[in-house]
Amino acid sequence: MKRAGFILVTLVAFSISACNNSNNKKTESKEPLTTIADSLMAYIEDGHNAGMAKYGKLKAMQNKVQQIIDSIGKLPGKTRTSLAPYKANMDSLLAELNSARAGMDKWMDEFNMDSALNNMEQRIKYLSEEKLKISKIKESILHSLHKADSLTKVKF
Repeated sequence: MKRAGFILVTLVAFSISACNNSNNKKTESKEPLTTIADSLMAYIEDGHNAGMAKYGKLKAMQNKVQQIIDSIGKLPGKTRTSLAPYKANMDSLLAELNSARAGMDKWMDEFNMDSALNNMEQRIKYLSEEKLKISKIKESILHSLHKADSLTKVKF
């Protein structure tokens, strides 16, 4: 009887151990995907924060460029004509600034932080696409501001 009890306890212990091992394997296979998703999310948040850090400057630069364009439009004909190439650059710059800001606004409206929480492969795919989007938006903001800094400091 003691031997049967020992065998029973041993079998139960092995069963529990086997269950724990199979649960660990499932957890281990999910961990790398979770880690990838977390890394993608962190990158997206960093990109968003970098873009938003420049958002106020972006708006200020849009206003400054618009004022320059308006001022050129009020100049006498000959002077306005001589500044036509500069005005064209400013028009193009304003379009870039507007596009950069609209891109961030649109992305923020459409981004779903909780997308596919229950399907890690789908979540990774979504976050990978969003990583590319926010990278382009961040670059657009930084590039347009750099260009604006250069073009608005021109002295005549």
